[in-house]
Amino acid sequence: MSNQHNHTDEELIVMLRENEVVAFKEIYTRYWYELYVITNKRLRSKEAAEEIIQNFFTTFWINREKINIKGSLKAYLHSAIRYSIIDYMAKEATRNNYLELLSFNYQEATNTTEETIFINELENGINGVISRLPAKCRKVFELSRKEHKSNKEIAELLGLSEKTVENHITNALKYFRLHYKVILIASGFAWLLR
Repeated sequence: MSNQHNHTDEELIVMLRENEVVAFKEIYTRYWYELYVITNKRLRSKEAAEEIIQNFFTTFWINREKINIKGSLKAYLHSAIRYSIIDYMAKEATRNNYLELLSFNYQEATNTTEETIFINELENGINGVISRLPAKCRKVFELSRKEHKSNKEIAELLGLSEKTVENHITNALKYFRLHYKVILIASGFAWLLR
C-alpha cells in the first residue's frame, strides 16, 4: 500500500470517490485541525467547533461520491466549513430568540393579571404563526427548533432527504421571521429583535 502522505489532494479526491477509506482518513488528518481553528476562532466555543467539524466530515464521507470539487480541496473545505458555521450561527440565533420568547416570564412578585395576559397573547401569537406553516414544514421546524434534532435525524425520522429538510427549515424561518417581528412589535417585545 502506498503512503497516503505522498498523494496530492487531487489524487486523494479521486481515491475518495472510489470509496478508499484511507483517502478520507488522510484528508481528515490534513485538514481537521486547520478547519477546527477557523471554526473555533469564529464561534469561540471548543464544543461547538468540534461538533461542526465532526458533522461536516461525516457528511463529507456520506456524500463522497457526489462531491464536485472545482479548484483546490483546501478552498472547497474552507468554503464548506464557512457555510457550516453560518448555518450553525443562524440556527442558534433563531433557537435562542425562540427559546427566550417561550421561556420569558416576569417574576411572580410583578406578575399582574395584565402582564400574564400579555405573555399568554405573545405565546399564542408565536404558536399561531407556527400552526399556519404547511404540515410537513411545521413538523420539520418543530423537530429542529423544539426538539433540537439535526437535519440528518429529521430526514431519517420523516423519510426525507437532508436537502428537503433544509428547504423546509429555510422556508419556515423566512415565514416565522416575517410574522415573528409583527408579533413582537404588536406585543411590545421589539427589544428582542436587537
